[in-house]
Amino acid sequence: MRIISVVITCLVLISCSKKEDKILPKETHLVESVYSSVTIQPDSLYQVYAIVSGILDQNLVTEGDIIKKDTPILKIINNTPILNTQNAKLALDLALENYSGSTTVLNGLKDDIETATLRYKNDSINFYRQKNLWNQKIGSKVEYDTKKLNFEISANNLKTLKNNYSRTKNELITAFKQAQNNYQTSLINTKDFTIKSKINGKIYALYKEPGEIVTTMEPLASIGSANNFIIELLVDEVDIVRISENQEVIITLDAYNDDVFKGRVSKIYPKKDNRNQTFKIEAIFNKAPKILYPGLSGEANIIIAKKDNVLAIPKTYLIDNNKVKTDEGVITIETGLQNLELIEVRSGITKNTYIYKPEND
Repeated sequence: MRIISVVITCLVLISCSKKEDKILPKETHLVESVYSSVTIQPDSLYQVYAIVSGILDQNLVTEGDIIKKDTPILKIINNTPILNTQNAKLALDLALENYSGSTTVLNGLKDDIETATLRYKNDSINFYRQKNLWNQKIGSKVEYDTKKLNFEISANNLKTLKNNYSRTKNELITAFKQAQNNYQTSLINTKDFTIKSKINGKIYALYKEPGEIVTTMEPLASIGSANNFIIELLVDEVDIVRISENQEVIITLDAYNDDVFKGRVSKIYPKKDNRNQTFKIEAIFNKAPKILYPGLSGEANIIIAKKDNVLAIPKTYLIDNNKVKTDEGVITIETGLQNLELIEVRSGITKNTYIYKPEND
């Protein structure tokens, strides 16, 4: 009798457990969202670089300083641009002297042109005089040919000198302008020995100590907004098409335990990061925490849609993503919004239809 009693008890328990797996769909408020990891960064954050190589002479600020735009932050020692500037000034002075000085090449060419012009006029007079005599049958053919040849040589020589003058003048002007540009460029380089901030903000990092070598390829400092922070989110490529600007974002930060903050999507970067197959999204706080630091991490849910009075069932009761087991057998349903636990039922069953949890669950 004891064995029969135990068996009966087990059957009752099994029967009860199966009854517990039967539920009715319920109407509820349903929110669908996209999950993302979160990193906090200052707004307008940028890396500071030098455009000249050298040695860091002095950090003019310290990490954590609040600075204004154009505040000097770093001083670099580099003698090369100074020497280049001096050489560029010498080249500019020489180019200017060659172009407009009292002993320029152009003045010499002018003198040659004046001499050639006088010779051309003289040879022209002699030629036409001899030509008139030759037309009157006076003089010899040799004298006529000689005067004609001298005239033609003088004309060609004058033309060549004038062309040389124009070409030389253009070359000297070009050389002067190039020397002028090189000098201006070298002056710009000398001004970059002291690096200034491009924004009003805060010094978040200094990467070099005085005496260390500075190159144009390595960042020297990190500067960003002191008070305004942005929320960087990484969204999977499967979900990116569902994201749009101004969508609501629910944020939790590890540094603030269970506090929940709200924000909105402010920017969507169109390029995918092929390393992790994600897209970068930026959001801003509706009301930011009182204290924030770069690099704070957390989690976020980007709200895709909200609905009230939605007929929903637990996802665990689904079969093949769009079917449920009922008293009438397995029925196909039309689904809609969903979150981690619930999914909307648009058609196929009603709030009075009992559904059963699949046996393999």
